Amino acid sequence: MRVLMTADNVGGVWRYALELVDALAAEGVEVTLATTGAPLDRDQQAELSACRAAMTEHRPFKLEWMDDPWDDVARAGQWLLDLRDRSLPDVVHLNGYAAAALPWDVPRLVVGHSCVLSWFEAVRGKPAPAEWEPYRRAVAGGLAAADCLVAPTRAMLAELRRLYEPRCERLVIPNGCRPRTLPAPKQPFVLGAGRLWDDAKNAAALDRAAARLPWPVLLGGAEGPPAAHAHVLGRLSSSELADLLAAAAIFAAPARYEPFGLAALEAAQAGCALVLSDLATFREVWGDAALFVDPEDDEALAAALLLLVEEEPLRRKLAERARRRAARYTPQRMAAAYADAYRALLAQEPALEATG
Repeated sequence: MRVLMTADNVGGVWRYALELVDALAAEGVEVTLATTGAPLDRDQQAELSACRAAMTEHRPFKLEWMDDPWDDVARAGQWLLDLRDRSLPDVVHLNGYAAAALPWDVPRLVVGHSCVLSWFEAVRGKPAPAEWEPYRRAVAGGLAAADCLVAPTRAMLAELRRLYEPRCERLVIPNGCRPRTLPAPKQPFVLGAGRLWDDAKNAAALDRAAARLPWPVLLGGAEGPPAAHAHVLGRLSSSELADLLAAAAIFAAPARYEPFGLAALEAAQAGCALVLSDLATFREVWGDAALFVDPEDDEALAAALLLLVEEEPLRRKLAERARRRAARYTPQRMAAAYADAYRALLAQEPALEATG
């Protein structure tokens, strides 16, 4: 089976796609991987070269949620259709929305990793303003053309159904990734990681909490506003982040919006105790394997972190629970569910929901 898959290099979709491509190869699925976003850095070039895709191409087109992206979205569409003609896929797997409306002539599976409208409601506390209407139309149009919509959590799928009312087949397939590092002795610091410029990640709350903790708080990711109390490390390579996760005793993600949370999964695999925001997605993924706090409650965040700093037995117990819970989110399980979805599309049969 041949699949043309799209991805971008801005956030977690990059890691998700690389993990999935490699695991699909073991399922007998040959993937052509088409990536967009900023020009690839050296680490990303190496990762793309090392993946098991049959063919990879990257173009520095803007993504559909960026400012004034539509000329680039149109150019990306022409490039993707040309790539279709060269790779002759049986199925297209789109990790974005707008391109689903292209005349593919093969089944279209769309994955909803996030969306601006649900982001706005969660982060800004109000609907997206009128300037996002072209985006809304593009997403709705893509979903109207899709044959199957996948989301990584039931909570994210519910948001997409509420906002766009897709009528296609709908599945939940949790993300998965391989551990980046082997277990190592833990050191006394708290780690946060993600796009620090994104208000959804709520890095400022960790910065404020750092003032009340005896341990340092390290923040890794593309830089945002200056921090007053935490140590901002800037953008990290995959190996640098892996080393930090291996060493961190606690990983904190007080996000206001998180459709799945690959960083938390990687942290759990590395043996970190988790302090996460009390979101439906995090509850769904982590159950009783984390401490949950209101992302807008600085007192609760600081108290949860201080509790784990001071109570080593609890910290170790939660870290072990998280590590065991993380074991269910493997690339192999993810790829098997996607391969079943592809086969169902080709057979025009309903696929069973893969709920993880």
